[in-house]
Amino acid sequence: MTQDVLLFQMQGAVAHLTLNRPKALNALNLELLTELGNRLDEIGNNAEIRVLVLTGSGSAFCAGADLKAVLASSEVAPGEADFLDHASLVYAKLRHFPKPVIAALNGVTMGGGLELALCADLIVAAESARIADAHANFGVYPGAGGAAILPRLIPRNMAMYLLLTGKSLSAAEMKACGLVCEVHADDVFQDAVSTLAQHIAGHSPIALRRMKEVACSTADKSADDALLHEQVLLRQHLRSADLQEGVQAFAEKRKPQFQGR
Repeated sequence: MTQDVLLFQMQGAVAHLTLNRPKALNALNLELLTELGNRLDEIGNNAEIRVLVLTGSGSAFCAGADLKAVLASSEVAPGEADFLDHASLVYAKLRHFPKPVIAALNGVTMGGGLELALCADLIVAAESARIADAHANFGVYPGAGGAAILPRLIPRNMAMYLLLTGKSLSAAEMKACGLVCEVHADDVFQDAVSTLAQHIAGHSPIALRRMKEVACSTADKSADDALLHEQVLLRQHLRSADLQEGVQAFAEKRKPQFQGR
């Protein structure tokens, strides 16, 4: 019986996806990319799921692309999708996912693994996690956000340091430059991630989706256009049942029960 390369678990309204190729440090091959893409479609269309947590098994979150798979894809026939085509599609699904995504870096995170984490809305890490771009170490060029996205998320000089040196930094160092939101001791990491995910899942899913839509598109807009986008969605949100429930719960001093409508 072959090992499942991607594990799926539900905890309330939170979906947990675990990259499960621990012997290969959860390196991405075509099988894993295909499974991840399919699961993202399912979770995105499931109204019962409000938050997605992506993590890895063993000692790594993800060490990037499986170079064997990359080299093998160079032999595909003209017109056929190669490894980069498959990876780009899956990364785009995650980057534009309609629900909050938490990347939980349980260990080694480098190359395409770092780029995978960059697709998430929040990044949290275990104390022992080591984070690197690492492409330069192997004469490889980033193709999923290392050079394009990382300098948008952390100070440019720190992004350039990671890109040009290939060195790895600790979770604490990456928190200091703003990439990692929370760092937790290894022995409590899973519980801390679950607590964070459940906290977010308790909020109005329609409000979260609208916040994410505006926040993720603001870099491509002027401040005035971004504010207009926010105000248009606010007008829509004023008619939502969740807003009415939130206001009523506040007045009644109770916890709101959001339905996502």
